[in-house]
Amino acid sequence: MTEELQNSAFRTNLRKVVPDFFLKEREIFLRLGQAGRTYAKLRLLDTMGIRSSNRPSVPPGACSLLFVCHGNIMRSPMAELMLRRALSESHQEGITVLSAGIHATPGTEAHPRARVAAREFGLLLDQHRSKLLTTEMVANADAVFAMDFQNQAELLTHFPQARDKILLLSDYAEGEQRGRPIPDPYFGDQDATSRCYAVLQTCVNNLVKSLLQTRNRPVTLR
Repeated sequence: MTEELQNSAFRTNLRKVVPDFFLKEREIFLRLGQAGRTYAKLRLLDTMGIRSSNRPSVPPGACSLLFVCHGNIMRSPMAELMLRRALSESHQEGITVLSAGIHATPGTEAHPRARVAAREFGLLLDQHRSKLLTTEMVANADAVFAMDFQNQAELLTHFPQARDKILLLSDYAEGEQRGRPIPDPYFGDQDATSRCYAVLQTCVNNLVKSLLQTRNRPVTLR
């Protein structure tokens, strides 16, 4: 039996005795490379229900916020648009908002499902083009918001100097979603994309409330 056939047989037998959940987690761990160990730690803490009981906050006076996801074609660009709109409606100036993807292909359009879902929230992603995350972006940001544990693990691994300003956006969510990953709707359908954007809207609203409270400004959000 060739080595390839042996490996195939091993994987087949492994699936018979190991739940799909663990196989999926193993694949993620291996794919993340150096960030795999950090991801495993974050995932373990989440599975054990060990999450921060205090709502984190961006530094007082923060003027540069960065949203990060995998490809910058669905989650992070929508969060960027939502925050820009909320800040504009609150007449808050002087805050730079950007988004980028850790593995983005620069210049890629927003996913078609993302464009459809964005319109449901009164926003347009038609002109969006993806940007690849850079060291400069992370250095210039006062807070960097990851969408899930994979994003967070890669950020913590590749930008250790920024550890104190790397947060999960879902730390601003509500209920059971708080502190949990915001799943990538790329692997779902249109409804999954809309649900994802509803979570993003809640997170952004709570983030803006926190930002404005530190500036002693009135908070009026849709």
